Amino acid sequence: MIDYRIIPSIEQLRQRPALRALESQYGRHAIVEALREETDLLRRRLADGDRLSDPSEAAAQMERGVEGRLRQMFGGSLRPVINATGVLVHTNLGRAPLSAGAIERLVRVARGYSNLEFDLATGRRGRRDVHATDLLARLTGAEAALVVNNNAAATLLILSALARGREVVISRGELVEIGGGFRVPEVMAQSGAVLREVGTTNRTRIGDYEDAIGDRTALVLRVHRSNFRMEGFTEQPSLNDLVALGRRRGLPVVEDLGSGWLGEDCGRASAGARHAGALRDEPSVQASIAAGLDLVCFSGDKLLGGPQAGLIVGNSDLVERLRRHPLMRALRVDKLTYAALEGTLLDYVAGRAAGAVPVARMLELSADEIEARARVLITAVGPSGRFVMELRDGFSMVGGGSAPGIPIPTRLLALRPREGDAAALESALRERQPPVIARVEQELVLVDLRTVQPDEDQALTEALRAVGVAPK
Repeated sequence: MIDYRIIPSIEQLRQRPALRALESQYGRHAIVEALREETDLLRRRLADGDRLSDPSEAAAQMERGVEGRLRQMFGGSLRPVINATGVLVHTNLGRAPLSAGAIERLVRVARGYSNLEFDLATGRRGRRDVHATDLLARLTGAEAALVVNNNAAATLLILSALARGREVVISRGELVEIGGGFRVPEVMAQSGAVLREVGTTNRTRIGDYEDAIGDRTALVLRVHRSNFRMEGFTEQPSLNDLVALGRRRGLPVVEDLGSGWLGEDCGRASAGARHAGALRDEPSVQASIAAGLDLVCFSGDKLLGGPQAGLIVGNSDLVERLRRHPLMRALRVDKLTYAALEGTLLDYVAGRAAGAVPVARMLELSADEIEARARVLITAVGPSGRFVMELRDGFSMVGGGSAPGIPIPTRLLALRPREGDAAALESALRERQPPVIARVEQELVLVDLRTVQPDEDQALTEALRAVGVAPK
């Protein structure tokens, strides 16, 4: 017969010093709830055959369980991780980390009230959609700008405001699928616009666009192929040709640029500074505006290195139509996004983005600089009983649908397991606090310091030391 009397009462357990300390930290309600769950769990274990004869043993077991439950409950599901994958704009890991300037501005605005929708000059209600727009216009050369909550929302707003119930001419080769299974045609369909596909998958000429334009045509749309490259027997009209066509037929030409690349020298104190070269063929927002495109939309949290946002720049009359559209209220951003975005843009305007914005800084790093840092880390970690550390050549990737298929030379820290497999070693790193996210190739765990923030080096060193202890 099972003796459930060895399970201490909840009130008895609450008097234990460790649990009293936990209660002062997490509160009475959380402690009692966790103790009830641990009591139920222990009852089930005893019923399944677990043998506990000592009440103190049962109390100690429940105490450990309560502490784990509370840490999980109050730890939240969204946690910081160390990105050691070498993918700079890693969508699964939150895309771009923010600059110190962006974080400082965000904290200042979040701490109290702000003039989000208050005109300080008149003392009356103002508009939130004016924030960050002057900076965006200045950086891109556009007449006006608008901010919504992501780039898909930007595309949806443009098409809803300018093309609902009418046709949008687009090349078949640009009907791409973006992350998470979202497809451009499906996003466009939600706007009420009608797709008019032209050309073939690999070749679309300016004449194909011209032949498709009719009385129902609202605009011409160009979409950056952000997740793949097309090579070989291909053809695509130039921006100048599309703009000329739009002018000739009285139609706006719009580009969904996606990546938000501001160009090689934007954000640097002086032109001509080095960059990774991975972006040599990446189209820039400034080039599209300079070519005469009427509207360009792009992401804030990709190559720009800011918060998640959809940024729209271009013709002031068209931007005003978007601003007045009823959908704008559903797609608007909050004060925290504006604050982080302004902080990021100010880094560019001041010419310090190359060193201050993490994504821009990562692009600047050479393989030699990464190797020097990796050697310091190897020395700090020391010998390991579980793996052998070595340096090898490799590649980082931009990620996030930017510069697809263009590798950036780097130096990788490779961990070769002495026993067991690489998957178990990668899992051990992932279970650390903070989790270290690496990649596995050819039975090696690869750590790329390009995407590890400099202030994370100590935590990474401690994680490698801890998982490097050989199991007994």
